[in-house]
Amino acid sequence: MPSSCSPPSCLPRFSTPRTDRPSWGPAVAQIADRLGTPLMPWQRQVVDTALEFDPDTGLLVYRNVVVTVPRQAGKTTLLLAVMVWRAVHEPGARIVYTAQDGQAARKKWRDDQVPALGRSPLRDMYDVRFSNGDESIRWRNGSLHEVISPTDRAGHGRQIDLAVVDEAFEFRDHRLDQGFSPAMITRPEPQMWIISTAGHADSTYLKSKVEKGRDAARDGLTSSLAYFEWSAAQDADPSDPATWASCIPSLGHTVTADAIAAEQSSMEPAEFERAYLNRWTQAAFASKIPNRSWEACAHDVSPSTDDVTFAVDVAPDRGMASIVVSDGDVFELADRRPGTEWVVSRCIELADRYNPVAFVMDAAGPASTFVPDLEAAGLRVETTGPRQMAAACGRFYDAVVNRRVKHTDQVDMTAAVAGAATRKLGDAWAWSRSSSAVDISPLVAATLALWGATTLEREAQAAAPVFAY
Repeated sequence: MPSSCSPPSCLPRFSTPRTDRPSWGPAVAQIADRLGTPLMPWQRQVVDTALEFDPDTGLLVYRNVVVTVPRQAGKTTLLLAVMVWRAVHEPGARIVYTAQDGQAARKKWRDDQVPALGRSPLRDMYDVRFSNGDESIRWRNGSLHEVISPTDRAGHGRQIDLAVVDEAFEFRDHRLDQGFSPAMITRPEPQMWIISTAGHADSTYLKSKVEKGRDAARDGLTSSLAYFEWSAAQDADPSDPATWASCIPSLGHTVTADAIAAEQSSMEPAEFERAYLNRWTQAAFASKIPNRSWEACAHDVSPSTDDVTFAVDVAPDRGMASIVVSDGDVFELADRRPGTEWVVSRCIELADRYNPVAFVMDAAGPASTFVPDLEAAGLRVETTGPRQMAAACGRFYDAVVNRRVKHTDQVDMTAAVAGAATRKLGDAWAWSRSSSAVDISPLVAATLALWGATTLEREAQAAAPVFAY
């Protein structure tokens, strides 16, 4: 079993990249040292990036910071160091802390934050009020650190410089944003930290933050939103210590492999994966397609060999690729393997066997890199832009829900449908690879194959000459 979690093996799955801008991260690290809880590598990565500031204005670059990590990773010590730094660094700062409910927030504040401060060299720099409704740390420099209940009026009557939301997976709506945003809008450098372990099907608030954060991280955005996620790959073995080392950044620092093994043996498997692998339950990112409709479309017939269309899609990390074939009435996963080096040669082989109408790929997707090689091999390739992708997703959805199409009930395809998330695309929607709980390349390829088998065939027919007799 691994005895430690070295930085190379415990990198976040999604993260905002560090730039060459200066950062207040080292100052937070100094505060953490004074609190007796030196930052672990993952915590240092977060603060170094999240607290970057514009060298010209001196203002923080990121207004929102979202962090998702497994349990017992060190969320509490990270948040306390950030809140204390803000209070000490900025005289008169207004800081609020909340958690899943008012009682839980007060308990964490009273049992964890206040005692940690009391044991530190900073204990003479503030006073604590414990009175009900006025639980707060009042710093001698005028800064105020309050604990409040999470409601849509949480920020009413306040001005807030730093808002911290702990255990965000518990929230079912966006009332916190409604409460905090007006209280932060006029502040010169407001920042909202949202930190949590992965959620359940009804963790709608955190789910929306995760979807936006993953997309921002994948796009390499370096302003407004900083996002960090340590989680296990969906196909990683939950019982393998190597999986733990890949996603538990506190392993070898404050948590041992023996402790994780004990937790796994005593917990329900799904809850262990959520709590310690930071995996969302599949239902949390449930597909738009009802399970009953999907099951009703299952059939034991494969697509015909005439006038078929193939489609190719690749996972965002290029770890898996899928090829799907459809004749317009049935679709089937023709091949799915790790990596991508096999895709072009397999497409050529399939083209020789089936003489398909076309191979379809998303022009903005990872599989678009195959287009030049496939065209050079003499294959007809069609790529979809945003409008066609939205139409393809709508067509696929309608076909399945109205039970006008059949599939061969393959495990990988069903898993993709069950774990698929969506994203907005204009006034429509499309499948979201980065936000899904599983590799959805089989589903995306099926969507494009069905679109090609119907749309491209109809276009060919419409272009054919019509003879009058």
